[in-house]
Amino acid sequence: MTDFLLKSTLCLGLLFAVYFFLLEKEKMHHFNRFFLLFSLAFSLVIPFISFEIYVETIQAFQQNTIQMMPISSEMIEEKTDYLPIILWSVYGLITTILMFRFVVNLIKIKEKIDSNPQEKIQNATLVLLEEKVLPHTFLNYIFINKDDYENRKIEDELYTHELTHVRQKHTLDILFIEILKTIFWFNPILIFYKKAIQLNHEFLADEKVVKSYNNVPFYQNLLLEKATWNNTFYLASNLNFLVTKKRLIMMTKTTSKSRALLKKIALVPVLAVLIFISCSENKEATTEIETTNEEMEVQALQPDEVPSQPEFPGGMEAFYEFFGKEYKIPEDFSEEGKLIIAFVVETDGSLSNLKIKKDEGFGTGEEAIRVLKKSPKWQPGLVKGKAVRVQYHLPISIKR
Repeated sequence: MTDFLLKSTLCLGLLFAVYFFLLEKEKMHHFNRFFLLFSLAFSLVIPFISFEIYVETIQAFQQNTIQMMPISSEMIEEKTDYLPIILWSVYGLITTILMFRFVVNLIKIKEKIDSNPQEKIQNATLVLLEEKVLPHTFLNYIFINKDDYENRKIEDELYTHELTHVRQKHTLDILFIEILKTIFWFNPILIFYKKAIQLNHEFLADEKVVKSYNNVPFYQNLLLEKATWNNTFYLASNLNFLVTKKRLIMMTKTTSKSRALLKKIALVPVLAVLIFISCSENKEATTEIETTNEEMEVQALQPDEVPSQPEFPGGMEAFYEFFGKEYKIPEDFSEEGKLIIAFVVETDGSLSNLKIKKDEGFGTGEEAIRVLKKSPKWQPGLVKGKAVRVQYHLPISIKR
């Protein structure tokens, strides 16, 4: 979990810095919207992406062998750690409160929709409110003051602005970031993402109004006139969001196609480096030198001596003999390689948590797991006469 949070937060921070310094001031709002949403989704996925970089070493082997390397073992201490329990309890409580708040706000908006008269306008529905509010949008609903609507006091530019929010489904972006904020409430970077997404929505709506009416001074004055109005719907797209110098300047700004293309191309190495740093893992690849021996054999190497260590019935020599006889090299595997299998010897001597730590493909790792599942019970490890769980790592070199 810690690794997930570190990688995800690092990715969120770096991509937001790229957006803020490289993209935000450019008039390429549709691409910027995609980049912000992609950054959020990519940062959630990248901790689960990994690829291996192999560093080659040389090791001698005998032909047609399964070579058992020294086993490493580690006692698993049984104790109760209350700190994770406390932290998860606090996280669960706060998340529940925030989720409840989120649902309550959705219910309030639905109540507004159901309890007020409605009018159809193009692909949207006007919800006519008694209170004095600026036009604002949620999904396909545009909330406006009833008296202003009936007296035709709402400018066409404002309708166009809100209809743009509806057509481009900006509410879905807001709901997405709000859900992330509810789950990852401890990550302040998401606050900056929400502000950037909302501001970009306003850029998109402003751009549509300017193209439709071609009267920038009038529209700018209209925005400034409405700038002191308040709106209490934090999930809605609001006309009054950040009526600042950024929006006013953006209306008259231009970005050439070549400049926009260069900006987009510049993102490719940034993403490549980010993926490489976050996802690459160094692994050891073994190149083995052949000697001659046609018979299948097992090299029995004793593990490090650990007092009261778990033991296979008959000793480790018997375990190596059992494994060598049972393991069948998959027919499709025609090369050589090294496996690492991890497992836990439980207090009753059974094997659990069998995992493939390093695999050569073609079913070689799965075959090792199959053999270990057939293993008879071991004599469990003891500490002061009490059975304990012990974790093993079993390296295996194979060659057909």
